Amino acid sequence: MRLQGKSALVTGAASGFGAEIAATFAREGAKVTIMDLNAEGAERIATGIGEAASCVAGDVTEPEHIAVAVEKARIFGGGLDIVVNNAGWSYANKPLLDVSEAEFDRVFAINVKSIFHMSHAVIPVMRAGGGGVIINIGSTGGIRPRPGLAWYNASKAAVNLLSRAMALELAPDKIRVNGVAPVIGETGLLETFMGLPDTPENRAKFLATIPAGRMSTPRDVANACLYLASDEADFITGVVLEVDGGRTI
Repeated sequence: MRLQGKSALVTGAASGFGAEIAATFAREGAKVTIMDLNAEGAERIATGIGEAASCVAGDVTEPEHIAVAVEKARIFGGGLDIVVNNAGWSYANKPLLDVSEAEFDRVFAINVKSIFHMSHAVIPVMRAGGGGVIINIGSTGGIRPRPGLAWYNASKAAVNLLSRAMALELAPDKIRVNGVAPVIGETGLLETFMGLPDTPENRAKFLATIPAGRMSTPRDVANACLYLASDEADFITGVVLEVDGGRTI
Protein backbone atom coordinates (compact mmCIF):
# COMPACT_ATOMS: atom_id res chain seq x y z
CA MET A 1 0.00 0.00 0.00
CA ARG A 2 2.62 2.50 -1.13
CA LEU A 3 0.05 5.25 -1.79
CA GLN A 4 -2.11 4.72 1.27
CA GLY A 5 -4.08 7.86 2.09
CA LYS A 6 -3.07 9.64 -1.14
CA SER A 7 -5.39 11.26 -3.66
CA ALA A 8 -4.58 11.12 -7.38
CA LEU A 9 -5.90 12.47 -10.67
CA VAL A 10 -4.98 10.65 -13.90
CA THR A 11 -5.88 12.12 -17.30
CA GLY A 12 -6.54 10.00 -20.37
CA ALA A 13 -7.28 7.06 -18.10
CA ALA A 14 -10.16 5.39 -19.95
CA SER A 15 -7.72 3.03 -21.68
CA GLY A 16 -4.08 2.13 -22.25
CA PHE A 17 -1.38 3.47 -19.97
CA GLY A 18 -3.77 5.73 -18.05
CA ALA A 19 -6.21 2.96 -17.14
CA GLU A 20 -3.39 0.80 -15.77
CA ILE A 21 -1.87 3.72 -13.86
CA ALA A 22 -5.25 4.41 -12.23
CA ALA A 23 -5.78 0.74 -11.32
CA THR A 24 -2.25 0.42 -9.92
CA PHE A 25 -2.57 3.56 -7.82
CA ALA A 26 -5.90 2.37 -6.40
CA ARG A 27 -4.47 -1.06 -5.62
CA GLU A 28 -1.68 0.67 -3.70
CA GLY A 29 -4.13 2.59 -1.52
CA ALA A 30 -4.84 5.84 -3.37
CA LYS A 31 -8.21 7.35 -4.14
CA VAL A 32 -8.08 7.92 -7.89
CA THR A 33 -10.07 10.25 -10.11
CA ILE A 34 -10.10 9.28 -13.78
CA MET A 35 -10.45 12.06 -16.35
CA ASP A 36 -11.08 11.27 -20.00
CA LEU A 37 -12.90 12.64 -23.01
CA ASN A 38 -14.44 9.17 -23.33
CA ALA A 39 -17.05 9.36 -20.56
CA GLU A 40 -18.25 5.79 -21.05
CA GLY A 41 -14.74 4.40 -20.98
CA ALA A 42 -13.81 6.41 -17.89
CA GLU A 43 -16.91 5.15 -16.07
CA ARG A 44 -16.12 1.57 -17.07
CA ILE A 45 -12.57 1.77 -15.69
CA ALA A 46 -13.73 3.47 -12.50
CA THR A 47 -16.44 0.85 -11.98
CA GLY A 48 -13.92 -1.90 -12.51
CA ILE A 49 -11.60 -0.41 -9.88
CA GLY A 50 -14.40 0.03 -7.36
CA GLU A 51 -14.94 2.41 -4.47
CA ALA A 52 -11.39 3.78 -4.66
CA ALA A 53 -12.11 5.41 -8.04
CA SER A 54 -14.29 8.17 -9.40
CA CYS A 55 -14.50 9.55 -12.92
CA VAL A 56 -15.13 12.81 -14.70
CA ALA A 57 -15.62 13.41 -18.41
CA GLY A 58 -13.55 16.23 -19.80
CA ASP A 59 -11.26 17.56 -22.51
CA VAL A 60 -7.73 18.33 -21.32
CA THR A 61 -7.48 21.15 -23.86
CA GLU A 62 -10.26 23.02 -22.04
CA PRO A 63 -9.11 24.78 -18.85
CA GLU A 64 -12.65 24.79 -17.45
CA HIS A 65 -12.84 21.00 -17.77
CA ILE A 66 -9.50 20.58 -16.02
CA ALA A 67 -10.60 22.88 -13.19
CA VAL A 68 -13.70 20.73 -12.68
CA ALA A 69 -11.62 17.53 -12.63
CA VAL A 70 -9.15 18.97 -10.12
CA GLU A 71 -11.96 20.06 -7.82
CA LYS A 72 -13.69 16.68 -8.08
CA ALA A 73 -10.43 14.87 -7.31
CA ARG A 74 -9.79 17.16 -4.36
CA ILE A 75 -13.23 16.50 -2.89
CA PHE A 76 -13.21 12.75 -3.62
CA GLY A 77 -9.74 12.21 -2.22
CA GLY A 78 -9.83 14.73 0.61
CA GLY A 79 -7.04 16.69 -1.07
CA LEU A 80 -4.90 16.20 -4.15
CA ASP A 81 -1.43 14.71 -3.82
CA ILE A 82 -0.64 13.28 -7.25
CA VAL A 83 -1.44 14.29 -10.82
CA VAL A 84 -0.48 12.21 -13.84
CA ASN A 85 -0.68 14.12 -17.12
CA ASN A 86 -1.13 11.06 -19.29
CA ALA A 87 -3.59 12.21 -21.96
CA GLY A 88 -1.90 12.23 -25.35
CA TRP A 89 -2.57 12.08 -29.06
CA SER A 90 -0.79 11.64 -32.36
CA TYR A 91 -1.65 11.96 -36.01
CA ALA A 92 -0.88 8.97 -38.22
CA ASN A 93 2.79 8.43 -39.10
CA LYS A 94 3.53 10.43 -42.28
CA PRO A 95 6.04 12.91 -43.74
CA LEU A 96 6.26 16.15 -41.78
CA LEU A 97 5.04 18.31 -44.68
CA ASP A 98 1.91 16.16 -44.99
CA VAL A 99 0.79 17.05 -41.47
CA SER A 100 -1.95 19.69 -41.55
CA GLU A 101 -1.90 22.81 -39.41
CA ALA A 102 -4.97 21.49 -37.59
CA GLU A 103 -3.13 18.27 -36.73
CA PHE A 104 -0.10 20.26 -35.57
CA ASP A 105 -2.27 22.45 -33.34
CA ARG A 106 -4.09 19.44 -31.91
CA VAL A 107 -0.96 17.46 -31.05
CA PHE A 108 0.51 20.41 -29.17
CA ALA A 109 -2.81 21.30 -27.52
CA ILE A 110 -3.32 17.79 -26.13
CA ASN A 111 0.28 16.84 -25.40
CA VAL A 112 1.71 20.16 -24.19
CA LYS A 113 -0.84 22.91 -23.59
CA SER A 114 -2.93 20.56 -21.43
CA ILE A 115 -0.04 20.53 -18.94
CA PHE A 116 -0.12 24.34 -18.95
CA HIS A 117 -3.82 24.25 -18.06
CA MET A 118 -3.33 21.52 -15.44
CA SER A 119 -0.48 23.42 -13.83
CA HIS A 120 -2.62 26.52 -13.39
CA ALA A 121 -5.37 24.44 -11.79
CA VAL A 122 -3.37 22.11 -9.57
CA ILE A 123 -0.25 23.94 -8.39
CA PRO A 124 -2.20 26.33 -6.12
CA VAL A 125 -3.97 23.31 -4.60
CA MET A 126 -0.69 21.50 -3.98
CA ARG A 127 0.96 24.62 -2.55
CA ALA A 128 -1.96 25.01 -0.14
CA GLY A 129 -1.63 21.34 0.81
CA GLY A 130 2.09 21.54 1.49
CA GLY A 131 3.36 19.74 -1.61
CA GLY A 132 2.58 17.07 -4.16
CA VAL A 133 3.74 15.05 -7.13
CA ILE A 134 3.23 15.76 -10.84
CA ILE A 135 4.14 13.10 -13.41
CA ASN A 136 4.13 13.96 -17.11
CA ILE A 137 4.01 11.15 -19.66
CA GLY A 138 6.50 12.04 -22.38
CA SER A 139 8.01 9.63 -24.89
CA THR A 140 11.26 8.21 -26.15
CA GLY A 141 10.20 9.93 -29.37
CA GLY A 142 11.20 13.16 -27.68
CA ILE A 143 14.69 11.76 -27.03
CA ARG A 144 15.43 9.50 -29.98
CA PRO A 145 12.85 10.28 -32.67
CA ARG A 146 11.54 7.96 -35.33
CA PRO A 147 10.74 9.22 -38.85
CA GLY A 148 7.19 10.18 -39.78
CA LEU A 149 6.31 11.69 -36.40
CA ALA A 150 8.32 14.93 -36.43
CA TRP A 151 5.74 17.22 -34.83
CA TYR A 152 4.60 14.56 -32.35
CA ASN A 153 8.22 13.97 -31.38
CA ALA A 154 8.66 17.71 -30.87
CA SER A 155 5.61 17.84 -28.60
CA LYS A 156 6.96 15.02 -26.45
CA ALA A 157 10.42 16.61 -26.33
CA ALA A 158 8.65 19.65 -24.89
CA VAL A 159 6.97 17.45 -22.27
CA ASN A 160 10.27 15.84 -21.32
CA LEU A 161 12.07 19.18 -20.87
CA LEU A 162 9.04 20.81 -19.25
CA SER A 163 9.12 18.15 -16.54
CA ARG A 164 12.65 19.17 -15.62
CA ALA A 165 11.93 22.90 -15.79
CA MET A 166 8.83 22.54 -13.60
CA ALA A 167 10.79 20.47 -11.08
CA LEU A 168 13.41 23.19 -10.76
CA GLU A 169 10.87 25.92 -10.16
CA LEU A 170 8.52 24.00 -7.88
CA ALA A 171 11.07 22.27 -5.63
CA PRO A 172 10.82 25.03 -2.96
CA ASP A 173 7.08 24.30 -2.77
CA LYS A 174 7.77 20.60 -2.07
CA ILE A 175 6.16 19.71 -5.39
CA ARG A 176 8.12 17.01 -7.18
CA VAL A 177 7.82 16.84 -10.97
CA ASN A 178 9.10 13.95 -13.06
CA GLY A 179 8.57 12.57 -16.53
CA VAL A 180 8.11 9.06 -17.82
CA ALA A 181 9.21 8.38 -21.39
CA PRO A 182 7.85 5.08 -22.73
CA VAL A 183 8.96 3.44 -25.93
CA ILE A 184 6.26 2.48 -28.44
CA GLY A 185 3.67 0.45 -26.58
CA GLU A 186 0.88 -2.04 -26.99
CA THR A 187 -1.95 0.53 -26.88
CA GLY A 188 -4.67 1.80 -29.17
CA LEU A 189 -2.18 4.19 -30.78
CA LEU A 190 0.18 1.44 -31.95
CA GLU A 191 -0.81 1.50 -35.64
CA THR A 192 -0.87 5.32 -35.57
CA PHE A 193 2.76 5.37 -34.45
CA MET A 194 3.87 2.62 -36.84
CA GLY A 195 2.05 4.03 -39.84
CA LEU A 196 1.57 0.40 -40.84
CA PRO A 197 -0.94 -2.37 -40.12
CA ASP A 198 -0.24 -4.21 -36.87
CA THR A 199 1.11 -7.45 -38.33
CA PRO A 200 3.83 -9.71 -36.92
CA GLU A 201 6.13 -8.64 -39.75
CA ASN A 202 5.64 -4.92 -39.09
CA ARG A 203 6.01 -5.37 -35.35
CA ALA A 204 9.29 -7.16 -35.93
CA LYS A 205 10.71 -4.03 -37.60
CA PHE A 206 10.07 -1.98 -34.47
CA LEU A 207 11.11 -4.70 -32.04
CA ALA A 208 14.47 -4.85 -33.79
CA THR A 209 15.18 -1.31 -32.53
CA ILE A 210 14.47 -2.17 -28.87
CA PRO A 211 17.34 -4.10 -27.22
CA ALA A 212 15.04 -5.83 -24.72
CA GLY A 213 13.07 -7.24 -27.65
CA ARG A 214 9.54 -6.11 -26.81
CA MET A 215 7.33 -3.06 -26.71
CA SER A 216 6.32 -1.30 -23.52
CA THR A 217 3.14 -2.39 -21.76
CA PRO A 218 0.71 -0.41 -19.59
CA ARG A 219 2.06 -2.34 -16.60
CA ASP A 220 5.61 -1.12 -17.29
CA VAL A 221 4.50 2.49 -17.36
CA ALA A 222 2.18 2.15 -14.35
CA ASN A 223 4.95 0.65 -12.22
CA ALA A 224 7.31 3.50 -13.14
CA CYS A 225 4.63 6.04 -12.18
CA LEU A 226 3.95 4.18 -8.93
CA TYR A 227 7.57 4.51 -7.87
CA LEU A 228 7.78 8.19 -8.78
CA ALA A 229 4.50 8.93 -7.00
CA SER A 230 5.44 7.09 -3.83
CA ASP A 231 7.35 8.39 -0.82
CA GLU A 232 10.17 6.03 -1.80
CA ALA A 233 11.00 8.63 -4.46
CA ASP A 234 10.75 11.65 -2.16
CA PHE A 235 14.22 12.88 -3.22
CA ILE A 236 13.62 12.24 -6.93
CA THR A 237 12.59 15.26 -8.97
CA GLY A 238 13.38 16.51 -12.46
CA VAL A 239 14.11 13.09 -13.94
CA VAL A 240 12.75 11.70 -17.19
CA LEU A 241 12.53 7.97 -16.56
CA GLU A 242 12.95 6.08 -19.81
CA VAL A 243 10.73 2.99 -19.86
CA ASP A 244 12.13 1.72 -23.11
CA GLY A 245 13.96 -1.61 -22.89
CA GLY A 246 17.16 0.19 -23.89
CA ARG A 247 15.81 2.00 -26.95
CA THR A 248 17.45 5.33 -26.09
CA ILE A 249 20.89 3.96 -25.22
